Amino acid sequence: MKKILLLSDTHSYMDDRILDYASQADEIWHCGDFGNSEVIEKLEKITTLRGVYGNIDGEKVRKIFPEVARFTVENVEVLMIHIGGYPGKYSPLAKKEIAEESPNLFISGHSHILKAMFDQKNNLLHLNPGACGKEGWHKTRTMMRFEINGEKIENLEIIELGKR
Repeated sequence: MKKILLLSDTHSYMDDRILDYASQADEIWHCGDFGNSEVIEKLEKITTLRGVYGNIDGEKVRKIFPEVARFTVENVEVLMIHIGGYPGKYSPLAKKEIAEESPNLFISGHSHILKAMFDQKNNLLHLNPGACGKEGWHKTRTMMRFEINGEKIENLEIIELGKR
């Protein structure tokens, strides 16, 4: 079993609450818009960090993380793209990647809108953790955490970090 902390859109912001939740995870997954490499350095000091770059990320972040990440944790195939949309409204890149090799879990960021939806057409779970940074139009900073146990994605929690 793996405990996952899922976050996105830090936009160069990191606080002790995020780091506290990160210290309780086996892996941290960041869906892009890190903002700077200092965010990466802080999270990497805690545990395994997986991620993709976002549209605001510069060359330094883009050298560390890809635009599209595919990986397997336990028996769950994961696809992560910063600008991915959601079921019924996927971005062109997400549509292409899902069609090529359908994952069990599709994760995106960018919208600053927290979503957890099952896509029946593609038989996958879609998650967007919202935004945990202070930049953007969201009103409440959010993240998610969950566990992967074999083929199961369990105990999904929404974490509210307070007002932007």
